[in-house]
Amino acid sequence: MKLLSAILLKGLESNLQCTDVIDGNSGEAPKEKFIKFKPPLYRQRYQFVKDIVDQHEPKKVADLGCGDTSLIRLLKVYPCIEELVGVDIDEDKLRWRGDQLSPFLGDFLKPRDLDLTITLYHGSAVERDSRLLGFDLITCIELIEHLDSGDLARFPEVVFGYMSPAMVVISTPNSEFNPLFPTETLRDSDHKFEWNRMQFQTWALYAASHYGYSVEFTGVGEPPAGAESVGYCTQIGIFRKNEGKVTEASVSEQCQERAYKAVFTASYPSLQQERFLRLVLVNEVSRQVESLRLKHLRKLKEEEERMLGVKPPEVDSDFPAFGPVFTEAEKARIENSPKPFVLGTKFLVPLQRLMAYPKLCRICPSEDMMRSLIDDCVCLSSDASAVVVDLHDYYDYLFDF
Repeated sequence: MKLLSAILLKGLESNLQCTDVIDGNSGEAPKEKFIKFKPPLYRQRYQFVKDIVDQHEPKKVADLGCGDTSLIRLLKVYPCIEELVGVDIDEDKLRWRGDQLSPFLGDFLKPRDLDLTITLYHGSAVERDSRLLGFDLITCIELIEHLDSGDLARFPEVVFGYMSPAMVVISTPNSEFNPLFPTETLRDSDHKFEWNRMQFQTWALYAASHYGYSVEFTGVGEPPAGAESVGYCTQIGIFRKNEGKVTEASVSEQCQERAYKAVFTASYPSLQQERFLRLVLVNEVSRQVESLRLKHLRKLKEEEERMLGVKPPEVDSDFPAFGPVFTEAEKARIENSPKPFVLGTKFLVPLQRLMAYPKLCRICPSEDMMRSLIDDCVCLSSDASAVVVDLHDYYDYLFDF
């Protein structure tokens, strides 16, 4: 760790305004009066993280230095994520932004497949808290340059050594890009330093090696034509934990360390929760039964028109052009299932028929489960094998069925 501390100290004392490129070449880069990134640089950084989530589908994600929670709001829509955590030292900002992370009405009308819990913690990225152990992805977007030398020295030990996530994404300004801006100063008054590519890569490679990670480097924010040698405006390190590396996380998990203060938490409705599963299932069963009932009435009307010599329009009443699109295998499965039938004034749809539809099969994997969930919400036949509804209702006469 002495070597790492020396590297950090040297980088901080130099004020990190170096314009040398990583291969040793140097020169005066062409300066632009204004540099505009399309899309804006912060969006490119967020998109980079979103691409990582798309590729690796992590279940547990934490954003250290989450600020105004913009990244968390973007990530909460991903169906793979079940736990989303934000950590920041600005408690007031977390409280103010927390309400924007609460479930909306649409989240209750269309619940997620998997549970999602969002928690915002007031605390520092260099504090140990056992609630951040075992995460699949931890992001540190434009964070490390805000740390003083003491916190920066503790950062690898806490994030890589203690939290020990499967993957870490760290972004930070590339100081080699700074001469392209109108003023060659730190990009933010709160930045304690800004590293060139050699400094960031030296720090990252040492931390990765020491804590059992591999790391690759990339970035966002391409330089203008003629200044390609300075590299990306934002440099990014992607750290992946090596398999079989033993860390202290397994030991610390028993300590139940609590350094963070929870200031906001929200749980989203999902199909993993029985009350929401029942609501969605009953609604979808009712919708499908009503669709089949109307199709049956249309067929009856077409038969009556044929007897009167009226030629009906040529449509596939079982699989219309609008609505769900079924594969050939799905169509075959539906056709081979028990068909709806009429008993007196009642219309019956077998549960096996309902289970043949892909959406219902995905929501509810077994007929017995479907029966138990809808039993007290819809009318079932005496043997509980079919849903029973009236063949006709008041609205049929309005539509001339």
